[in-house]
Amino acid sequence: MLESFLDSKEDAHKSMIYSYQHGFSGFAALLTSSQANKISDHPEVVHVIPNRILKLQTTRTWDLLELSQIPTSFSSSTTSVKGLLHDTNMGSEAIIGVIDTGIWPESKVFNDQGLGPIPKRWRGKCEPGEKFNATIHCNKKLIGAKYYVNGLLAEMGETFKTTTVREFKSNRDALGHGTHTATIAGGSLVPNVSFYGLARGTVRGGAPRARIASYKVCWNTMQKDGTGPGGSCSTADMLKAFDDAIHDGVDVLSVSISGDLPEDTEVDKPDFVGAFHAVSKGIPVVAAASNEGPKAQTVANAAPWLLTVAATTLDRSFPTKITLGNKQTLFGESLFTGPEISTGLAYWDSESNDNADVKGKIVLVFDTTSTYPVETKGVAGVIYAQHPDDIVDRCHAFPCIYTDYDLGTDILQYIRTTRSPTARISAATTLTGLPATPKVAEFSSRGPNSVSPAILKPDIAAPGVSILAALSPFDPNGHDGFGLASGTSMSTPVVSGIIALLKSLHPDWSPAAFRSALVTTAWRTSPSGEPIFAEGSNKKLADPFDYGGGLVNPQRAAHPGLVYDMGIEDYINYMCSKAYNDSSISRVIGKKTKCPTPKPSILDMNLPSITIPNIEKEVTLTRSVTNVGPIKSVYKAVIESPLGITLTVNPTTLVFSSEDKKVLSFTVKAKTSHKVNTGYFFGSLTWTDGVHDVKIPVSVQTRIMIKS
Repeated sequence: MLESFLDSKEDAHKSMIYSYQHGFSGFAALLTSSQANKISDHPEVVHVIPNRILKLQTTRTWDLLELSQIPTSFSSSTTSVKGLLHDTNMGSEAIIGVIDTGIWPESKVFNDQGLGPIPKRWRGKCEPGEKFNATIHCNKKLIGAKYYVNGLLAEMGETFKTTTVREFKSNRDALGHGTHTATIAGGSLVPNVSFYGLARGTVRGGAPRARIASYKVCWNTMQKDGTGPGGSCSTADMLKAFDDAIHDGVDVLSVSISGDLPEDTEVDKPDFVGAFHAVSKGIPVVAAASNEGPKAQTVANAAPWLLTVAATTLDRSFPTKITLGNKQTLFGESLFTGPEISTGLAYWDSESNDNADVKGKIVLVFDTTSTYPVETKGVAGVIYAQHPDDIVDRCHAFPCIYTDYDLGTDILQYIRTTRSPTARISAATTLTGLPATPKVAEFSSRGPNSVSPAILKPDIAAPGVSILAALSPFDPNGHDGFGLASGTSMSTPVVSGIIALLKSLHPDWSPAAFRSALVTTAWRTSPSGEPIFAEGSNKKLADPFDYGGGLVNPQRAAHPGLVYDMGIEDYINYMCSKAYNDSSISRVIGKKTKCPTPKPSILDMNLPSITIPNIEKEVTLTRSVTNVGPIKSVYKAVIESPLGITLTVNPTTLVFSSEDKKVLSFTVKAKTSHKVNTGYFFGSLTWTDGVHDVKIPVSVQTRIMIKS
């Protein structure tokens, strides 16, 4: 073909760069624009695409969040690093505590190349143990490694033995979960990493120069025969880990752990108590919202002193071409890396005969929630006609492709109207940027808060779907020490890494100030300006119960203008407003405490959000804001009232005139015009000085009391 367009066979050979013959039929050649235009008109040419020069990416998370100007190694020039990464030296003085399943210390993400001395304030240590040599395995990156198992042993007794499970009585990570989350929060730069060629880029943490202290509290309790739970964490062990972390001097704690719903009250959960004490000492505790979505009222870790994180997808997909025997081409999504599969096509459902002949065929399945035995029938591959957020869990043992319901119906129509249907599945590719945009993941747990409906949860959202990071070598989903994983477990350390950077910039801020900065500056639309949807049985626009303040925006959070601050007295007032008795509150606080009379209103808690779960006529609440921007600033209120609700702010202008006048209060009156009980309607309140837009979400539900 090239010969027919070029002057000679020799010119054609010189022009030729690659011949593609396995995934698809085509070639790459060096051509002028006019030659390319001529070839595009050839009847046998489907498409001509110009070559583009791409740069190495991260696992995509930090590109999406616009925190990606970074060299490929610490020894490279850092002159290209800008913004928050530059201002904090990539978090070199920050210490991130990770309460999880431990660390696989040999992973490249824990190398300490180019790091300076360990911060002098560090008081922790590395504990030796099974297959873990503290002298060898700890360094200037991994500066702390402890493990806690006594609580679990007491609970499980003889049923937990390292002789019957794959575990190590040390900080060494058998499950890989802690290694993965630590990578996301503060892993060092590892260039040119991929998952079998997909998602290729530089793996790193949000604060790539930060130090990591690992506290192992979760253990693999799955028996070697595959029975039993995969990971168990004793709250007694967790409480001890919190205690040690406070002593050791961590700057932020990342906790990708949650319990069953409904949650106990805050005063009855040891891990919440441990987190409270960390927060009271100035250590932000970032916790996972859980993976029970998209059902409402499933959000976990709902205590107001925790920063609770929901999960979104990335602006990345892995399109996979499906070519039917009638030449119809469809695109699903998969992690299938080839070689190409071309074979017969069949349909399988719960009515299918157990003896149906599907061996060696590609099989179409609609209901992915059922435990179909089709995967064990020797099939060549499976097309699941129900698009999930996470394409990893079911797809490591055999090739599988996900499509949406509509495309599945098209494939089924072809099968039912064709005597011998066939299909060809090509290897997946990686696509970043538009048209893919972030969405709230279907599995991400949703509000409203079932324990305290007036406390908005989750607080914030971050990428948590198909995140590439380091794993334990025992993980079957890994490849060369790295793998893709999904969950609010993954979105949580994204925020932990960002807080490590912010704390380097603002060492005197309280945990509440960091939460406020993240919430009030978050993206309510995607960074590209597109609406953020929430996945579920029906896709809808995301609201505060899906993503809190929105998608985390690290660069803007560094300079929020105003913050809604809180301290220990605010949390005590919260517990008093919940009618916990004085003795219960005293147990949490650690000293004798007496609630004021009258009891405080929970609506007055100084959160960067307003949630009114049961307005009947009208209600007035109070907030205060602290100026962390220019000393002389004037902010004006901008109100977006929820449907049927009138919001009135007093005063409508806040004037910060001196260093001594940094905290100002205001009231918000909410009045409903609804005459019937409603669900929640949403709006916002923004304070703006023309540079900073300090926005908080407002959620209001009308509840009319029935009078007898």
